[in-house]
Amino acid sequence: MARGLRGKVVAVTGGARGIGLEIARALAAEGAQVAIGDIDGKLAQAAARPLGAHAAKLDVRDRGSFGAFLDSARRALGPVDVLVNNAGIMPMGAFLDEPAERSDAQIDINFRGVIHGMQLALPEMLERGSGHIVNIASLAGRFGIPGAVVYTGTKFAVVGLTEAADAEYRGRGVHFTAVMPSKVRTELAAGTEEAGKGIPAVDPEDVAAAVVQALKRPQLFVAVPGFLKPAAALMQLAPEWLIRLGRRAIGDDRILSKLDHGGRRDYERRLDALAHRAHAAARPVRKRVRA
Repeated sequence: MARGLRGKVVAVTGGARGIGLEIARALAAEGAQVAIGDIDGKLAQAAARPLGAHAAKLDVRDRGSFGAFLDSARRALGPVDVLVNNAGIMPMGAFLDEPAERSDAQIDINFRGVIHGMQLALPEMLERGSGHIVNIASLAGRFGIPGAVVYTGTKFAVVGLTEAADAEYRGRGVHFTAVMPSKVRTELAAGTEEAGKGIPAVDPEDVAAAVVQALKRPQLFVAVPGFLKPAAALMQLAPEWLIRLGRRAIGDDRILSKLDHGGRRDYERRLDALAHRAHAAARPVRKRVRA
């Protein structure tokens, strides 16, 4: 990817709110042509309007929907130079209490959606010998979080997916980046004020700035804030006994005891509505057989 972003076509998933919207704003400010995709098509249109961006409804769980979104971006703006896989959800609570629908939704949105986007956008990038795929992961993709077990698993998967793809396609002109924020002050972190004490918190604008910087100066792993990148790397090297001691010292299981469920009620209602719709749509249709 060239150092300048002016005129580059960038597709952002989950771009109608939170981190995705700030990424879209930051890229538009750099002169990029932005396409916003979001499960809420009306909200995507409203978010895109002041940015002069393209917008379309997108359900990243559905490969056909993802393909249609990228096709609409190509028709409106031209070949996609950058894909930012940002769409994601973050339910919290005890692992064994998590409904199957929530677990499935996280796997489908946080991980399978990233696979869909990469497999659909990558071929044209490889054909031209240029492009950049940015996957918004999390420092939970390096540091497992009690109280967010499935979420953590999906983010570990995204980090590994990004690293493996970068190795498989090295030398082909396409860059890959996994952006790993700590706690971000968005709706996803609602109700974690007590549970998240002591964890460095950043704003969506900080994540957006990191994405812009990574596109200008490509690197495989980006932590937000940046000073946590060495800590994430050290987690791979430290002995298990030391990691466990450190975890106990910081009280890494506070989500299980100090999560403000009331403060997360609105967010989790929206998540459950999304998960239940997907679960109902996936049910097999049983034909009635006459005796």
